[in-house]
Amino acid sequence: MWSLRDKVVLITGASRGVGAACAVALARKGARLVLAAKTVEPDPRLPGTLIETAQAVEAAGGEAHVVAFDARDSDACTELVERTVERFGGIDVLVNNAGAIFWAPVANWSVKRFDLVFGVNMRASFALSRAAIPHMRARGGGHILMMSPPIVSAALAGKAPYLVSKWGMTALAMAIDAEESGHNVSASALWPVTGIRTAATENLGMGSASEWRKPDILADATVMLLERDPAHARFRAWLDEEVLAEGGITDLTGYRCDPNAEPMPMSIELVDPGWAARNGRA
Repeated sequence: MWSLRDKVVLITGASRGVGAACAVALARKGARLVLAAKTVEPDPRLPGTLIETAQAVEAAGGEAHVVAFDARDSDACTELVERTVERFGGIDVLVNNAGAIFWAPVANWSVKRFDLVFGVNMRASFALSRAAIPHMRARGGGHILMMSPPIVSAALAGKAPYLVSKWGMTALAMAIDAEESGHNVSASALWPVTGIRTAATENLGMGSASEWRKPDILADATVMLLERDPAHARFRAWLDEEVLAEGGITDLTGYRCDPNAEPMPMSIELVDPGWAARNGRA
């Protein structure tokens, strides 16, 4: 086990959804948090701000520092890591959670949309990880966590550029873990089995309450992964249910958005069609 107390954790996409839930869960473990996202002031189109997440962190007994940044700006990514180090003296954990989602046939993607999705998902994860690794080495180790799915054969129709951008994050984690094992820097990926209720899934009409779980399931899985000693934790593209099961949690009813409906697999089916049937969840 690796105590998260006083560990410095940088979370991107922390103004709402999964990022905000992870921040609160880590605050309860005593982590010192840097919260980064674009939304600082209230946006009538989207719920949640960095300030609100910081308040929730402090209510949970944690310490939060807020930084507004654009994930598509590589200089801003480097500056974000440097500001984290300046504020807290180092960085122990990086959670690459900020994401952009768009599904459409290839012919319906604009180059601008393609660049946005790759910029926020893969390029920012690369830039932030690259900047954080030397500081983690100096601390004697650390964790990098990508919110991205396993790389498997899949039906790509209708979502290829998006999935390739997310698989790129997983590939980066795999490489970083192999390259930095001698420095006790571990990298992994984490992905939900079911859909998760976020502003994106609601705004894009990607399911309904009966098909979603709360972001807390990913937050709890994140805490469990980050409590592993990075000197011994090696790469794996985890599913949230797998992480919780290894931690002894198999009753997932509390994560339901609709208390009376158990969500069927959706997120994992997007990258691994047939997963539900093979695992008795069809």
